[in-house]
Amino acid sequence: MTQIFQGDKVIPVTKIKAGPCFITQLKENKISAEPYFAVQVGFEKANPKKVKKPQKYIPYKHLSEYKTLDKNDIKIGDEVKVNIFEKGDKVDLKGVSKGKGFQGVVKRHGFHGSPASHGHKDQLRMPGSIGSTDAARVFKGTRMGGRMGGENVTAKNLEIIDIIPADNLLFVKGAVPGARNSLLKIIGV
Repeated sequence: MTQIFQGDKVIPVTKIKAGPCFITQLKENKISAEPYFAVQVGFEKANPKKVKKPQKYIPYKHLSEYKTLDKNDIKIGDEVKVNIFEKGDKVDLKGVSKGKGFQGVVKRHGFHGSPASHGHKDQLRMPGSIGSTDAARVFKGTRMGGRMGGENVTAKNLEIIDIIPADNLLFVKGAVPGARNSLLKIIGV
């Protein structure tokens, strides 16, 4: 993240390299109850020596599909740049959140833990009772310690503050899901 100054305001922004992307495939489904048209977009050319046989004809590292309502003269091989967005547009950003490994209930679910005195030795961050002993099992969905993070997350209605078309850069207000240099899917609202 970084910041942009507008007058006497400081706006926290995330800098995103958004392209160039290329249209690799057009998909159309007329059979289903809700027919749709979709566009497959490729980002970042793959190293030709490391491309597997199924990817031989679409040599991009990352592929993503976007549903659209109409075709609008789209052809395979067209380049998609950041100039499709404008300052002030709202976008949704989908990504994979940072993995945090195995975490306890205080960090993972926001439990408060036990009091620090009155006979609570070594139990400050423990989960406490998990319920009835009659079932002789742990019910599904019981909040316990476990792996945290590494999930698909969508940040909704983020505003585009600035665009640099020469470098295909977007500056989006606020934080986005994922670590540095992770992949994001940008969806116009």
